[in-house]
Amino acid sequence: MTDSQPILQLDGIVKRFGSFAAVDGIDLQIEEGEFFTIVGPSGSGKTTIIRLLVGLDRPSEGEILLRGKSINDVPANQRPTCMVFQSLALFPHKTVGENIEFPCKIAGEDAASRRQRAVDLMTLLRLPVDYYNKSVNQCSGGEQQRIALARALAFEPEILFFDEPLSALDFRLRKTLEKELKDIHRETGKTFVYITHSLEEAMVMSDRIGIMRDGRMVQVGTPFNIYNEPRDKFVAQFMGEVNTLEVSRIDGRRVRANSNGAEFSVTSLPENFANGFLIIRPEVMKIGSSAQDLPNQVTGTLFNDYSLGSRLQYQVRGSDGYQWLVEKLQDEPYEGALDDDLVIGWRPEDSILVLE
Repeated sequence: MTDSQPILQLDGIVKRFGSFAAVDGIDLQIEEGEFFTIVGPSGSGKTTIIRLLVGLDRPSEGEILLRGKSINDVPANQRPTCMVFQSLALFPHKTVGENIEFPCKIAGEDAASRRQRAVDLMTLLRLPVDYYNKSVNQCSGGEQQRIALARALAFEPEILFFDEPLSALDFRLRKTLEKELKDIHRETGKTFVYITHSLEEAMVMSDRIGIMRDGRMVQVGTPFNIYNEPRDKFVAQFMGEVNTLEVSRIDGRRVRANSNGAEFSVTSLPENFANGFLIIRPEVMKIGSSAQDLPNQVTGTLFNDYSLGSRLQYQVRGSDGYQWLVEKLQDEPYEGALDDDLVIGWRPEDSILVLE
């Protein structure tokens, strides 16, 4: 990313359908060469945003600026951008090579130049060169994803937009392509704007993430920033499973749980914090003997455990009925049994406080 003018800027973007605002006042700057992901639940407005950005819809209010110039009225086919759709939209009657070089053919390039461009892109996208004359219908789902991306790159776009391109793939292939997309982004230096409902995709690939809710961008930041400093309860919970307690302020370093009056220590509270939520992520929680000396402790009973691959998750039912989640690495399991009475806890510096 650079310190120059952003390649893409949204100023007060609103999109209404009748009286309903699907996008409601978005201000956003995307830097050149950035991998920016817009993530949110269904109905949050992310698909509407991508349609506005590629020129399939026009904003009801506000300006979309590309390198400082408004593109509100520029048709999609005249913008220096390209879209990789969820459906891929490959030409089923054409070969792999013909699909990839199609933008070059439209631009009037000669056959030899088109073929060379297709071969170069196939190499970049890890597609065997001998696939050039292969029917796209004979290619796997992952190969078709690579073909669609190669064709998009053949347009030489300034920005590539992606509309949930991996959502229909199986888990293992999706994990592979997430890393490949990030590698391709680095190799090409292009600006990627990616839409997904998958938090995991956003965390793996993105330089920055914008989280949408009800047509608004509720937080923008790096994956680390959003995960560790969520702006509100929605963002904290959207970023993964968390322990959430409604609390009230006691003083500058203590809060009280509204459910049972238990007191917990924090490093500090915002000046305007009177009531809000205490967020503790499962991976920072300690369980059993490792929690004995911590200032924040809860007693409970081990109700269940779950294997999450490299991690183990424990469900502990507190004495007030709250179900706490604690996570440990597989090689550091809790040495106990279900129905054990135990202590769990966390450090004050691992507490996250949000107002709503």
